[in-house]
Amino acid sequence: MSTVLQAKERKELRRSELRKIRDNGNIPAVVYGAKVESKPVFVSSADLTKTIRMAGRNGIISLDIDGNKVDVILSDYQEDCIKRDIIHVDFLAVDKSSKITVGVRLVLTGEAAGVKDGGVLQQPLHEISITTTPDQIPPEIELDVSNLQVGETATISDILYQGDFTINHEEDEVIASILPPKQEEEINAGEQQEGGHPDNEEGRETEPVGK
Repeated sequence: MSTVLQAKERKELRRSELRKIRDNGNIPAVVYGAKVESKPVFVSSADLTKTIRMAGRNGIISLDIDGNKVDVILSDYQEDCIKRDIIHVDFLAVDKSSKITVGVRLVLTGEAAGVKDGGVLQQPLHEISITTTPDQIPPEIELDVSNLQVGETATISDILYQGDFTINHEEDEVIASILPPKQEEEINAGEQQEGGHPDNEEGRETEPVGK
C-alpha cells in the first residue's frame, strides 16, 4: 500500500510566492510523467520528511493533489547549500506495471582488509542505475568490501543482489578500489652526512684567493 502525501496545486508561480511557501513550512514541487501533465504543487516539509522515512527514498508515494491521487516516486530534490534543507522536489508519476530507469544509492559495507593494512579506499561510483517496475526499486544496493586487498578493485560484477531489476552498467565498471599507502620520503634533519670528496672536485681552485 502506498504512503499518502497531501499536496496542493500552485496557482501563483512568482518568486515571491515561492519564498512565501517556504516561509510557511512548505516545499515547492512539480509533478511530471509520461501520462501526466506537468503540474506545480507544494507539500508540507514535515509531511514529506515523514513520508520519505516511511516509504523510503525510492518508495511509491500516493500524492493526493487536492483530492486527485497520483502514484509518484521522488525523482529529484534540491537542497539549500548552507542549511541543507530541501527547497524543491520533483515527483515522477509512475505506472506500477511499467518499468522505469532510476538511480539507487550504492552503499559499501564492511571494513576493507586493505584499509586495515594502511591502504586508502576510493569509491568513484556512488549510485547505480537500474531498470525495473516502481514496486521493485530497492532502497539501496550494498556491496561488502571486507575482503578487498591493497591494489584490488571491486566492479559491478561483484554485486550480489536479489530483486527483479536490471543494472545498467558494464560489468567491469569500477565501484571501489584500495590504493597503496602513500610513500613519503622521510628526511632526518639531524642525520650526520657521510664524509668524502665532492664528485666534481677536480678542476676546482684549491689555493687561497690572491695567491
